[in-house]
Amino acid sequence: MQLPVMPPVSPMLSKSVPAIPPGASYEPKWDGFRSILFRDGDEVELGSRNERPLTRYFPELVAAARAELPERCVLDGEIVIATDAGLDFEALQLRLHPAASRVHLLAEQTPAAFIVFDLLALGEHDYTERPFTERRAALVDSMAGSGPTFHITPATTDAATAQRWFDEFEGAGLDGVIAKPLDGRYLPDKRVMFKIKHTRTADCVVAGYRLHKSGDDAVGSLLLGLYQDGGTLASVGVIGAFPMARRRDLFSELQPLVTTFDDHPWNWAAHIAANPDARRYGGGSRWNAGKDLSFVPLRPERVVEVRYDHMEGERFRHTAQFNRWRPDRDPRSCTYEQLERPVTFRLGDIVPGLG
Repeated sequence: MQLPVMPPVSPMLSKSVPAIPPGASYEPKWDGFRSILFRDGDEVELGSRNERPLTRYFPELVAAARAELPERCVLDGEIVIATDAGLDFEALQLRLHPAASRVHLLAEQTPAAFIVFDLLALGEHDYTERPFTERRAALVDSMAGSGPTFHITPATTDAATAQRWFDEFEGAGLDGVIAKPLDGRYLPDKRVMFKIKHTRTADCVVAGYRLHKSGDDAVGSLLLGLYQDGGTLASVGVIGAFPMARRRDLFSELQPLVTTFDDHPWNWAAHIAANPDARRYGGGSRWNAGKDLSFVPLRPERVVEVRYDHMEGERFRHTAQFNRWRPDRDPRSCTYEQLERPVTFRLGDIVPGLG
């Protein structure tokens, strides 16, 4: 492979801002695996955000790149799995499987798509030093007629349209809006773009904790639950960003609530014994097979208000953030009914032919 921009490349990054800034190019923020794609003839490589190879996990994208993309190019984009119900990040995670046979089966059952949003190189030319407006124009021109696997993300310079996208597109599983300086160069691993994400709060039950890696006297993370209509306490996510002193204080504060799994709504030991591959409450991690996800069970009596961006199914898509304790709340009142549900929006109305 001989390209003007060679792998590995760390993608250009974004920093969070509370509102859509003026005077930029705006795009939907896709929720998938960030990837830099390199194509030189029949050679195709997919790199991840942390420069690790993704190529073996998405053979359908390799084949589609040879059929749909310019002969020699380097593209920045997002690998997604699109369904009639929106983006499916859980199905995307399942694609990272060590067995080649499983990878190829999933490539047929849940094929991925690639949303392109920047151009780093085309033919013999390095575009990283050129302003974004020039990169975007060359990208649109070079990918005219592409598809059905590779799609260019919508973009606008109208802030009102970007605000509408922010309000509507979450219903299709998108993650907010990205704003790019019009004259900005492509700067790998630099936070020069801006991201505007949804922020909401929810009152959750604290149902357990995991120990901090530093030892057995500090809390690493708190496990959160919400009650379902039938009265079952469902696991919805974790919070874990605490100063070290607070982690030790939390450990002491929570000891009176420690209980046994027999008396806990999440009987981890029985759950794993019945289903060794279960991951909902513990027993291993898809990202690190050796990681212990067991936890210390607590009586579900404390309530915490957390900040979150959006849900994926019945769980928080990303790690939630601590807001405040809610001693005034009855744990049983912490149900899914309090959560804001975005209006459903079709992916095909965002990018024709997707989903």
